[in-house]
Amino acid sequence: MLAMGSFLLRAALTGLALWVVTLVVPGIGFVGGDSTVARVGVIFVVAVIFGLVNAVIKPIVQIISIPLYILTLGLIHVVINAFMLWITSWITEHTTHWGLSIDSFWWTAIWAAIVLSIVSWVLSLVVKAD
Repeated sequence: MLAMGSFLLRAALTGLALWVVTLVVPGIGFVGGDSTVARVGVIFVVAVIFGLVNAVIKPIVQIISIPLYILTLGLIHVVINAFMLWITSWITEHTTHWGLSIDSFWWTAIWAAIVLSIVSWVLSLVVKAD
């Protein structure tokens, strides 16, 4: 039961962080959900899909890109995070026609990845304080 609560909290925080990103970064937004409840549902499902993408695809990409981590002194991590957002956008838009919409990889997804990292970090500090 504790694991389910942890999963729901993580998904909710990711959804909140993604929502803040859509407010701050132009060119990224949520598609679908006519009512407030439906929009919250879309954001939560996108957060879960983003979590799955990060759990399954991101480790593979990170292992393959180890030379780029060394060459760029870790800055490639921002590009990889942007790629994970872009994959999430592609999955939700092309399979369900609702979800996360990103106008372009360069610079929308890059800025979104940077803002998402900052917002997620701040939210993790707030949650740990409680």
